Amino acid sequence: MDEEYDVIVLGTGLTECILSGLLSVDGQKVLHMDRNDYYGGESASLNLTQLYQKFRGSAPPEELNLGKDRSYAVDLIPKFILASGELTKILVHTDVTRYLDFKQIAGSYVYRDGKIAKVPSNESEAIRSSLMGLFEKNRARKFFGYLQRWNPDDPTTLEGFDADTQTMNDLFTKFGLEAGTQDFIGHAMALWLDDDYKTKPAKPTMERIRLYAESMARYGKSPYLYPLYGLGELPQAFSRLSAVYGGTYMLSKKVDSVNVDDDGKFVSVTSDGETVKAKRVIGDPSYFGAGQEAEGGKIRVVETGKVVRAICILKHPIPGTENADSCQIIIPQNQVGRKNDIYIAAVSSSHNVAAEGVYIAIVSTIVETSVPEREILPGLQLLGKVEDKFVSILPLYAPTADGSSDNIFITKSYDATSHFETVVDDVADVWQRIKGEKLVLKKRENQEIEA
Repeated sequence: MDEEYDVIVLGTGLTECILSGLLSVDGQKVLHMDRNDYYGGESASLNLTQLYQKFRGSAPPEELNLGKDRSYAVDLIPKFILASGELTKILVHTDVTRYLDFKQIAGSYVYRDGKIAKVPSNESEAIRSSLMGLFEKNRARKFFGYLQRWNPDDPTTLEGFDADTQTMNDLFTKFGLEAGTQDFIGHAMALWLDDDYKTKPAKPTMERIRLYAESMARYGKSPYLYPLYGLGELPQAFSRLSAVYGGTYMLSKKVDSVNVDDDGKFVSVTSDGETVKAKRVIGDPSYFGAGQEAEGGKIRVVETGKVVRAICILKHPIPGTENADSCQIIIPQNQVGRKNDIYIAAVSSSHNVAAEGVYIAIVSTIVETSVPEREILPGLQLLGKVEDKFVSILPLYAPTADGSSDNIFITKSYDATSHFETVVDDVADVWQRIKGEKLVLKKRENQEIEA
C-alpha cells in the first residue's frame, strides 16, 4: 500500500462510520478498516445464529420456535433516533436517508412508583397523564406552556427568569413541581444521565425539553424513530456515503500495529504485513490498547466504568404499553435508589428485526455494584415472561488525550442510554478535535425522514 491518505479510520461502529462519511464529504481521502467481516463493530445487528454463537457458542434451541435466522437483526447496542435530534440532522444533511427506511417507535414511557406511564410532552398529555395528581397537572401544564412560549430573544416571554444564570432547580421551584415530576422531565424528556443538571444553568435543559416536545410533535405517539432491519443498517449507510465520495473500505483487515514516529506522532497502520501512511488516524478504543500499554508504551484509553445489558427475547409486548410493537422505558435512578438510570428499548417484527410475534427488549444501565445483573432487575421485572436472555458486561473506555499532539483521535464506548444523542456528541467532539472547528450541519430545504 504505497498510497497515502488524509485519514485512516479503524472500526466500523456507528461513530466511526459517521465520521468517515462526514470527512469524505468534506473532501478528505479516507481509508476505513475493520478486523470484523461485518459492519457495525460493537454496534452491529446480528441474526439469530450469530446471536447464539456470540453468547452461547451454540445454535438456537429448536424448542423455543423462534423462526427463521434471516428474520432477525438483533442490536448489540440498543439506541433510538430522536426525530428532531442531532443524528436526524446528520442523516438529512448527508442525504444518507436515501439508503434507509424508518419506522416510528410506538411509545416513550417512564417508571414511577412501581409502574410505567407514558411520558407527557405537551399540555394536553400532561392533563391526561397518570403520573401526576390534579394540582400537579395544573403546575405541569403551566411549566410546559412557559417552555413553549419561552424565547431567549424576547424578554416578554421570560417572566423574570434568567436561564443563563439561574439553575433548573430554580425553574422547578418557580413552578412548584414535585420531585417525581422533576424525575421524568429531567431524565425521560431532557434525557440527562444523572441529576447534576439541576444545579447548572437551566438553558440547556430547557432546550432539551423543547427538542423532545418538537420530536414528539413531528410524528406523534413518540419522539423516536428506528431504521428497519436494525441499527446495523446505519453504519452501512454511512459507509456507502463515504464510498460515494471516494472512501475506501476494507473488512476482515486485522490491524497489527498503529505506528508513531520518534516524536510520538502517528505515521501509519500496519495490517497483514502491509503498511499504509496517513496524516491522522481515528478509531474505537479497541484498536488502541483499551487501557493497556499501546505503541511506545503510552496508555491511550482508560476505563471509565462498565455497562450491563440484557438482550431479552419475548413473545408478547411489554405489559402496560397498550400492546405497543415498540417502546422506550426509562427508569429514573431516584425511583430505584440508584445513581444511574435504567433503560429499556423494545422492538419487534414490525421493524423487520425478529420473526412474527417475537419482541426484542434490551435492558441496560451503568454498573454500580459487584453484581451487575441484579442492577437491571427493575427493568427485567417489567418485561413479563422472557423466552431467553443474553447478558453482557462491557467496559466503557474514553481517550486519555484529545489527539492534537499525536494525530491519534479515539472515540468513546457506547453508553447505556437508549438514544443517540450522546453518540452524536462524541462525533461532534472528534470532528472539532480534528478540524479545529465546530461541526455545522446545513439544513436541506423541504426534507425530513419519512416514517
